[in-house]
Formats: sequence, C-alpha cells, structure tokens
Amino acid sequence: MTLKTKSKQIPAKEKIVLSFEDNLLLASLFGQHDEHLARIEQALGVVLASRGNKIVLEGEETACREARDVLLYLYHTLKAGNAVSIGDVDGALRLVQEKDQDLLATGAEKQDTGKMTKGDQKAEPSGMLKIHTRKRVITPRTATQNRYIRELASKDLVFAAGPAGTGKTYLAVAVAVSKLIAGEVERIILSRPAVEAGESLGYLPGDLKEKVDPYLRPLYDALHDTLPAEQVARCIEIGEIEIAPVAFMRGRTLSHSFVILDEAQNTTPGQMKMFLTRLGEASTMAVTGDPSQVDLPPGAESGLQHAIDVLDGVEGVSVIKFTDKDVIRNPLVRRIVNAYDAGEKGKNPRGRAK
Repeated sequence: MTLKTKSKQIPAKEKIVLSFEDNLLLASLFGQHDEHLARIEQALGVVLASRGNKIVLEGEETACREARDVLLYLYHTLKAGNAVSIGDVDGALRLVQEKDQDLLATGAEKQDTGKMTKGDQKAEPSGMLKIHTRKRVITPRTATQNRYIRELASKDLVFAAGPAGTGKTYLAVAVAVSKLIAGEVERIILSRPAVEAGESLGYLPGDLKEKVDPYLRPLYDALHDTLPAEQVARCIEIGEIEIAPVAFMRGRTLSHSFVILDEAQNTTPGQMKMFLTRLGEASTMAVTGDPSQVDLPPGAESGLQHAIDVLDGVEGVSVIKFTDKDVIRNPLVRRIVNAYDAGEKGKNPRGRAK
C-alpha cells in the first residue's frame, strides 16, 4: 500500500538590494529610530537591513517586491522635496496592497534587481496628484483620495461620503486653499449644520462668530494646516474666507467661490436643496459627510443620502464613496469603524453572530 502525501507549497523566498545615491535623504526615509522600516516589516512580514546607502530586503517574494515599491515610492517623495511621515508610510503600504500601479509608477516595477539608476531616482509617481498650499505639499494616501482630488479639480459639484478619518473635509479645504492661492477662485466658503440639524443658535451666548465657531472648529483646523495663522485671520477679515452655518446661506448666490459643506449628513433634504442651489458662476462645491453618523431626529431623512440618490447620473456631479480602507488616522480608527459596521450587521466586533 502506497501512502500519498500532499506536498505543502512553500512561498518562494527573495532577496533584493536597493542602493540609494542621495545619502542625505536616508535618515528621513528610514524614520526616527528606523520606525519607517519597522512599520514596513510589520505590515509585509519582511526583514529589512540598512547597510550604508543600501537596504537589503529578505522574505517571501511578493512581500519583498511590495516592500521595494513602498521604499522607492517614499524615496521619490523625498526626492521631490516633500517630507515623509509615518502616515505617508501607511499610505504607501495601502497603495501597494491595493495594487494601484498608476499611483506607484516610480520606475520600481521596471526593476528586477532593485538597483536604481539616476533616471529612476528623478522620477516621481506619475499618477499621484499634489495639492500645493502655503505650508505644505499634500499628496493623497489612497487611490480614492487621489480620485477625489481629481474630481474636485474638474467637476462643479462633488459629494464625498464615508467614515471618519478618510480625509474628506481636509482634502477639500486643501484644494480650496490651493485654488485661492492660484487665483482660480476669489473666496472660500465653509459651512456646516450648527447644533445638529436644528441650527438653534439663538440661545447660545455671544455674537454670531462666537455662536458658530465651536461647530466649525474642524474647518479652522484644516485651514491652519494649509495656511499660516496670520494669513487665515487676514483672509477671514477681508472676506476671502467665510465660515458660516447652513442657515445663513439662504438667498445667496455663491459665484467665483470654492464652497464646502461639511457634516452634510445632518442636513434635511430641504436644507440640502437650498444649499446646492446657491452654486453660482465659476464655482466648485464639495459636500462631505458620514452617512453612518446622522444626528437628525429619528425617522428624519438625511439630505446627504437623498441628494446622492436624486443627483445620480446628473452631468457635472461626481460622487466619491470612501470606505474603511481609506481611513488614514490612527490604525485603531479603521478597526473601530469595522467593529461598528459589524455590529450594525448583526455581529459583534469579533465577527460572531449575536
């Protein structure tokens, strides 16, 4: 009697050596205490060893090639004069794992040995869009973010729906600032439903600015991340940047402007229609929100989802849907989003049925 044994396929191992000409960039590439290399090792299960101006990659073949693409992508980012943070490392890992070669086209896929030519070192990710602001150059960290930026540059009305931490509002503000700097728009208008959907501002202390500021703080934070504080204050003073609740948009025509409606899930269909019809000549409007965090009274319909459904297929309107894969905050945020989604589908966070 002959026993047949089932052979277990062992993943092919690979060793890649990357050589970098610009030693001055390596400290930033490796990260403080090599934290960038450690994050790549942890995410892909490879071993990275730095030796002078070289990095030796060892591990399973596919993982090694993905680690190589991440390192080359980050190196080209530094070569272009942009900083690299641990968040950028996570973004590069996400792009690699999504197999988005349009964004990762840095010449890495043309190399089998890992050796870099001078031409490769000067190359930049060909499909990656950039947002230039006064304080920094902002690049997308997911393919969805890249598509979102492209749509903001080409469409009159863009809806961005998805969970917290995906950059919906931040990127819209960054694009708005870049357009203001370039003279493509004359002003930025930022709006939010205040005090949930009712916008009951009258009983709050202070003038209008003091009443609404607490609800618009995330918009201020994004502005200060893209413009010096004194310039933000000056732009608000002269009207180049206007921040107001949705209720104060009625009756206006917003021309030559970049208009952002944040937390749009907390508008009613009537408020949303009113706001959208404010769009004037040579203007762009970005409407952002998280359909899973509606603060409207029970049974009330969200204006965000209603508008997305009604305007589906309308020329000039784009809808970008973010998922948990696009969360770029602390990695724990993605796990929180997944846990809540699982709970809403009748499962506990561990995936077991209740």
